[in-house]
Amino acid sequence: MRLRTPFALLGAALLVLVGPPLLTPGSGSGSDTGTDIPGLRFMVPNTPGGGYDITARTVAKNAEEAGLTGGIEVFNLPGAGGTVGLTRLVGERGDGRLAMSMGLGVVGAVHTNKTPRTLADTTPIARLTEEQDIVVVSKHSPYKTIGDLLAAWKANPGKLPVGGGSSPGGPDHLAPMLMARAAGIAPRDVNYIPFDGGGELLASILGDKVAFGVSGVGEYLDQIEAGELRLLAVTGAERVPGLDAPTLREAGLDTEFTNWRGIVAPPGLTDAERERLVGLVTKLHDSPQWRESLKTHGWTDAFLPGEEFGAFLTAQNERVDTVLKELGL
Repeated sequence: MRLRTPFALLGAALLVLVGPPLLTPGSGSGSDTGTDIPGLRFMVPNTPGGGYDITARTVAKNAEEAGLTGGIEVFNLPGAGGTVGLTRLVGERGDGRLAMSMGLGVVGAVHTNKTPRTLADTTPIARLTEEQDIVVVSKHSPYKTIGDLLAAWKANPGKLPVGGGSSPGGPDHLAPMLMARAAGIAPRDVNYIPFDGGGELLASILGDKVAFGVSGVGEYLDQIEAGELRLLAVTGAERVPGLDAPTLREAGLDTEFTNWRGIVAPPGLTDAERERLVGLVTKLHDSPQWRESLKTHGWTDAFLPGEEFGAFLTAQNERVDTVLKELGL
């Protein structure tokens, strides 16, 4: 699904392992397909349970199931909206066995945290997915519909804290800011509370510590289906199949928004190392296992490999800077 607004391009130390080596003796290996990268590690720059985390673990699981590579170690290095992980990644120059799950949130965090290391310092591997954000409240919330929430929010913006799993400038921050502007609320009046990933945000929504939360559609499907969260709206151009929630436009807000996620690697890789990583992700993208995961998580295929992804990252960096200025943030 593609956006047709000026914001279209916007449109996601604790060590957690995937487990023991994913390939068991006698199972498939990527060595015969030219994709096997022994000892490959996948960094997640936020806490377990968030979009980057789910993406990384899904990639690792699907790559193993498709016989593309051996066991992939997935570990979390949260902090500062993903820029702690980014700094670590850039510092591992020349390491062809390391990659990092990332997305729009890291682009925004680089701007708001003014970090010396940026995504321009990394090796782009691929953009993988695009997904809508969702507006959710706890099952105990007094807001039954998006209309109820908007009425209360307009009446007293500062009294209704909104939580997001990204730093200012990231997707979970930009989405409610665009919502606010469309609703006639000054973005500077929004009481936004950032959390380091969807896992931390979820606890605050369930505990009614925030009035509502904004996150990726794939992160909270289980809680929505279980009735723990009430889904009020989706932020994209169309409704999400299987979810009973209107779009923001249907709710009267003239705005749309989607998030995206991808993979980058350290700088200084040889051409062979870069091509091996891009090749692995390309074959993963073409696998039936990945296609099934796209459906399961409600992700839209948005594959862009290598240099194409690099050009996209440059454009995203410029777009985030422009939007933050337009919003007065």
